[in-house]
Amino acid sequence: MTLSNRRIPPQSCIARGAARWLPDLGHRRDALRRMGAGLGTLGLASVMAQSGMLSNSCASANQASVVSPLLPKAPHFAPKAKHVIQLFMPGGPSQVDTFDYKPELFKADGKKTGVGGGLSNQERKLLKPLWQFRPGGECGTMVSDLFPHLRTCMDDICVIRSLNGNDNEHYNATLGMHTGSFFFSRPSIGSWVSYGLGTENQNLPSFVALAPQMPYAGTQIFNNDFLPAYHQGVRVIGGKEPIPNLTRRTTHHGLQELELGLADVLNNRHLRDRSGDSDLSARIRSFETAFHMQTDAPEAFDVSKENDRTLSLYGLKRGQNEGFGWMCLVARRLAERGVRFIELVDGSSSHNWDQHGNMAEHADHAKVIDQPLAGLLRDLKDRGMLEETLVVWTTEFGRTPGVDGEKGRGHHSACFSSWLAGGGAKGGMAYGTTDEIGATVATDGVHVHDFHATILHLLGIDHTKLTYRHAGRDYRLTDVHGRVVRDLFA
Repeated sequence: MTLSNRRIPPQSCIARGAARWLPDLGHRRDALRRMGAGLGTLGLASVMAQSGMLSNSCASANQASVVSPLLPKAPHFAPKAKHVIQLFMPGGPSQVDTFDYKPELFKADGKKTGVGGGLSNQERKLLKPLWQFRPGGECGTMVSDLFPHLRTCMDDICVIRSLNGNDNEHYNATLGMHTGSFFFSRPSIGSWVSYGLGTENQNLPSFVALAPQMPYAGTQIFNNDFLPAYHQGVRVIGGKEPIPNLTRRTTHHGLQELELGLADVLNNRHLRDRSGDSDLSARIRSFETAFHMQTDAPEAFDVSKENDRTLSLYGLKRGQNEGFGWMCLVARRLAERGVRFIELVDGSSSHNWDQHGNMAEHADHAKVIDQPLAGLLRDLKDRGMLEETLVVWTTEFGRTPGVDGEKGRGHHSACFSSWLAGGGAKGGMAYGTTDEIGATVATDGVHVHDFHATILHLLGIDHTKLTYRHAGRDYRLTDVHGRVVRDLFA
């Protein structure tokens, strides 16, 4: 991009608003030079230098001082994965109807048990699974008929059948699965990963949340909390404008850059007296990211250039720009472009997998995600990306083996199923066991803290060393808990 030596147009808001205190900035190029010389460490100088808008001497002086807080950081040790795609299923899919085959539960249908509802000892009737289980892949991992497409990918999937948490309420359990804290707001795992590793692409956010609707715990699932605010996830909703207000509002070459440069001068003057204000720092940083996103993000979210074979993998029709299949394809495109952590949320706090009244409704939700999930794994593998992209499928808790309501199941955090694929996870295996009806962990329990520690380890992060000092103490995603489950590694 080049700029002429014409004087700043008198109709420009910059000329009108800044003339009082910048009377000597007569030419646009001079204005950019002078503003660039005053940019702070989080300013727009790097954008201008990369665009060739600063003189060589000015660019050299500023590039030395401009340090993005999201530049890639060295991990603690060699990582298996560089990116994470986390798929979150709000409401609690039933482990005994999906990935934890329990022949005895089929036989015990209608019998009474003392572990039917939640963690209580209330006596309830057992409810058999509504779907048959069949072996998947060459490994033979048993998967229910809810997931016929995904079942063919089991050689690349590591199922964890012994996951467990601390709470049976949706909000608290969702909070715990995302932040490691079941009762208090803490940074999301995506924010922790952004803080620990930065990101490979400075033109896109480090953490993106594809969440058309808000699940339980709302924005806390992608919130930075006490971490610097530029580690917060950017929410994407799909549709014609996945990220609102991203389109350039002017086609006048250089005008937007000039306006942002002026705003940055003022922001950095304000920041000098408020160096501890992470929200202000993030606001300044957001101008730079948003500037680049105007060209990079629309391309990343535009799936129209994908061929028909790829679209069919995800169950997409040409021209479709929303839905779970679109989210999965966009997740691959974002990982391909260096975004560090991408989360997909299937459903909301009012329409999800929480089937108290009728377990048959699980089929409606599974039909939406089954083919796109299988398509995502195949697409990543075909492109050679699965080895360095960790795919995580999880939820807040499972469901009771006993009936709840008329034909449904209750909340159950004592044991539930999740799975990992790629990124150093050992495919073709099932880890941990539950008792004969899927009510309690029998062997090799994996707590949510262990789950987080293992994910971080695959990214090359020692979970005990990823800390941030806040309110007089060091915090971490796993708090004072967590162990790395090395048996899950390839």
